[in-house]
Amino acid sequence: MSIIIMIKFFRENKSYIQKTLSLAYPVIIGQLGLIMMGVVDSIMVGELGAVPLAAASLSNSLIFIVLIIAIGNSIAVTPLVAILVGAKKSDECGVYFRQSLLVNLVMGFLVFLIILVGVNYLHLLGQSFSVQQKAKSYMIIIGLSIFPLMIFQTYKQFIEGLSIMRPAMIITLAANLINVFANWVLIFGKLGFPRLELDGAGWATFLSRLFMAISLMIFVMYNKRFRIYDVSFHFRSLNFPVIRRILSVGLPSGFQYFFEVGAFSFAVIMIGWIGANELAAHQIAISLASVSFMGVLGISQAGGILVGNAVGEQSVQLVRKSGFTAIALGMIWMSVSGIIFILFRNHLPFIYIRDEAVIRIASQLLIIAALFQLSDGIQAVGIGILRGLTDVKGPTVITFIAYWIISLPIGYLLAFQFGYGVIGVWIGLLIGLTCSAIMLTLRFNYKSRKLISV
Repeated sequence: MSIIIMIKFFRENKSYIQKTLSLAYPVIIGQLGLIMMGVVDSIMVGELGAVPLAAASLSNSLIFIVLIIAIGNSIAVTPLVAILVGAKKSDECGVYFRQSLLVNLVMGFLVFLIILVGVNYLHLLGQSFSVQQKAKSYMIIIGLSIFPLMIFQTYKQFIEGLSIMRPAMIITLAANLINVFANWVLIFGKLGFPRLELDGAGWATFLSRLFMAISLMIFVMYNKRFRIYDVSFHFRSLNFPVIRRILSVGLPSGFQYFFEVGAFSFAVIMIGWIGANELAAHQIAISLASVSFMGVLGISQAGGILVGNAVGEQSVQLVRKSGFTAIALGMIWMSVSGIIFILFRNHLPFIYIRDEAVIRIASQLLIIAALFQLSDGIQAVGIGILRGLTDVKGPTVITFIAYWIISLPIGYLLAFQFGYGVIGVWIGLLIGLTCSAIMLTLRFNYKSRKLISV
């Protein structure tokens, strides 16, 4: 029966599915390329042992807590430009690009300052001394890489608002090769370079992000199709109405990601209280789950672009069709991912580490990861298509409630009061994701019934 329903769905929504996938697949591949950098780092750092891997997990989680606000803010230009394209106001697109570039660089600088101050207070998080020591210098190096990352993000999100997705994908894939080579050279001290171990992984990330920024910037600046937008570092003036518009969509979007990613990052801290093996296992399982999430994030962005175009065209039917098609595709993607996690839960952890105790814990976490795939997919797409409507404040409240009012307290109780340990923390995350998915879907169903004027 379910097969018949799926066949009917694909027949009735063929054109919408094709449009969504044509925009989504370069983003999916590009996002997978980005997350593969983290996977490769984890694999290669894992060769150094559980403590460096735990330090990398802690560092990346803490940095991402604040970085995700800047990343979310940078994404705002995509739906705003998509709406302008749908409304045939392409002359205004360049203004949004230039102002978003300025905003994003300022945001990146603020994040770097927070990291510089924050590394002095790692001892307050209750982590082991060896993990703290290895994390400090690594965090500062990753902080430096934020500047080229924000430049790359600005150019990437702008051209994606114009429905041009492939350049960022190609550059990201090329950056993976640079990251692997730089990791090999700098982590293990090859070709006459000093053995930098975990810090080497940080410098490899910096170099790969610098390559991404320069490559995409050169491509866009010297491509004739973009010249009408003035896509350089030249700022004509500060356009405060546009800056306010970007921030009004971007900051709530950033806090949406903050509440979700922050919840997962705080989960890392709680798991660190349990033990280094549990923390290393969490890093492995969440790294694998992030691969599938990057895929559905591509569908989310594609759905948001098409919803934004439909808003610009003032078409309620097209808004709803585009949005719900994206949700359905996200569900299919994540269902397949969940099945893979269950079938290969005892084998996937071997990619990262050979420690039997860590592998046993990671295989258990992958079962829970498989269960929350569907919810994670729905909520990720829900945020994207609501952003296409420029509806960001309501989803921000939803994500806060789902993760910080529901998920983390339940995870803490299950882990430390009922003795379920790391499994309890992950069950809490599962419950939070499910609540978020339900509320965001209901909100899109309500908001999409009326066309929002822009």
